[in-house]
Amino acid sequence: MLKIGVGPSSSHTLGPWRAAERWLARLDSRNNLELVDEVIVHLYGSLSLTGKGHATDYAVMLGLLGMDPERIPIENIDPLIKTINQDHVLRLNGVYDITFDPKKNIIFNKKFLPYHANGVKFQAKLKTGRTISKTYYSIGGGFVVSEERKNAKRKIDMFNKFPYPIEKGTDLLEACKTNGLKISELVLQNELSLRTAQQIDFELQRIWGTMLECMYTGCHTEGTLPGGLNVKRRAFEMHQNLKSDLPYSNPEEWMQTLRLTEVKFRQILKWVSCFALSVNEVNASLGRVVTAPTNGSAGVIPAVLMYYMVIENHAGNFEHIKQFLLVAGEIGSIFKKGATISAAMGGCQAEIGVSSAMAAGALTELLGGTPEQVLMAAEIAMEHHLGLTCDPIGGLVQIPCIERNSMGAIKAINAAELALGSDPSAAKVPLDKVVQTMWETAKDMSTKYKETSEGGLAVGVYLSDC
Repeated sequence: MLKIGVGPSSSHTLGPWRAAERWLARLDSRNNLELVDEVIVHLYGSLSLTGKGHATDYAVMLGLLGMDPERIPIENIDPLIKTINQDHVLRLNGVYDITFDPKKNIIFNKKFLPYHANGVKFQAKLKTGRTISKTYYSIGGGFVVSEERKNAKRKIDMFNKFPYPIEKGTDLLEACKTNGLKISELVLQNELSLRTAQQIDFELQRIWGTMLECMYTGCHTEGTLPGGLNVKRRAFEMHQNLKSDLPYSNPEEWMQTLRLTEVKFRQILKWVSCFALSVNEVNASLGRVVTAPTNGSAGVIPAVLMYYMVIENHAGNFEHIKQFLLVAGEIGSIFKKGATISAAMGGCQAEIGVSSAMAAGALTELLGGTPEQVLMAAEIAMEHHLGLTCDPIGGLVQIPCIERNSMGAIKAINAAELALGSDPSAAKVPLDKVVQTMWETAKDMSTKYKETSEGGLAVGVYLSDC
């Protein structure tokens, strides 16, 4: 549920990028890679309608180049794309030069494919005269599937390895109660069935390090965001007005100085908003972020975790970070299994709503909440995001997306506090019911409110006004 990648979108940028990587691997395994003479990429549905604003064309080109979204130097992205646009040559998988004109070889098809709103087809004309193709679907959060049946079998095989297989919130609560475990402890046992404790810690540290670096970068970068809306970065000025004069030179030192800054209630709201905005300003500028569970909602979880580390608990350490991320990931997976985390399928309730639920539940456990209170907090957070549409102006992950992260983070903290002060046995709406309701709402929602930029603010606000 937590992946490192490049902005601005997990479904429209990271997903197509990963699909291109998978297609190259498929060609290579069949000894077809060196035979490729021409590549044509077809984008469908939401990938087509908002693909330009989400840099989907950049993503497929970078994927075809064989670049890794987790490790590519961000400053190399624009020069690589510029070279392809100028020379009309793409070095396939970093080895084979082929003629490639993005205006001709990337085709934006407005029609939707049956399986999912985010479809991408890679087509190769081989030197032998044969044409081969493969279609993939970017289903949200950077997840990519091709044939549903094969993917489902792989998921089932992995699911059966877990000592505590969890499908719903009721499964999670029952397993915690029966085994006397916190949610984070149960999730850790499942993770240990797939990898070592050292591997788990290394990856979680890498995820948190990326989140912290992202917040640091966003808080220390001035200017406007790319894309044409001329959106001014706000995290920089907010940070300047809030921070102390204590010196620091890196993200870790920065976090320590923030712990020493006197914070009042209004400042707490501003700090949390600042952290969330900083992440999504980096995301909107094709920076490196962590999908949580998506790029468009990447700011909520780091903002709430940073709130805990610098405001709520000055003695917080990696074990707290680990606990938070394990719980957040499990809650996100329940929504993914029972509904969706794709805005193209469910609107922004599937992104900001889910991220807020993930953060609320994780914060609740860190603050001493029971598993019942954790799920209650997650339910409260999602309940107040139900029906939230995805209507990005200009197809860019900027307005209203960036501000929604700050709102989602504040709601998560509020939901945690409400759950901690409540008796969960008196709760009227269980988590599983709100997951089901979110999915039913998603299916009822008009397509124009699902990341197509054909409704809501996307058409209510003229680009000329921005």
